[in-house]
Amino acid sequence: MFSSLFFISISILNNYDNEILKVLTEAGSAGISVQKVSRHVFNAFNSFFNPVQYQDVHDYVLQYLQRNSKSATSLITRTDTRGVYKLNLDNQESRQLMLQFAEDRAADDADEASESTPIDLSLSLF
Repeated sequence: MFSSLFFISISILNNYDNEILKVLTEAGSAGISVQKVSRHVFNAFNSFFNPVQYQDVHDYVLQYLQRNSKSATSLITRTDTRGVYKLNLDNQESRQLMLQFAEDRAADDADEASESTPIDLSLSLF
């Protein structure tokens, strides 16, 4: 019981990490505030059947951003404005992430475009 609960919480936290990186990628070079990242992650993972507390999400996002922006070669960097973070474009991993998320977004857009065009499956009477 405990190990399955531990695995579920670890996988959710890993999903939080991916969502944080996705939000930072979408924010671009201007960066985004911790509050906005927290709100986005909260909205992505809060549901009727799996409610999460905003304060818990905000604390995790804040710790994640602070932990991953300590050095000049980190994946994430702080901007000049207090509480605003962005991806470090000098880091090779962050550039790879931006490309990966751009490819994923393009694939999703292509899937939506193919699903949105209805195919006429009606039978001809004549």
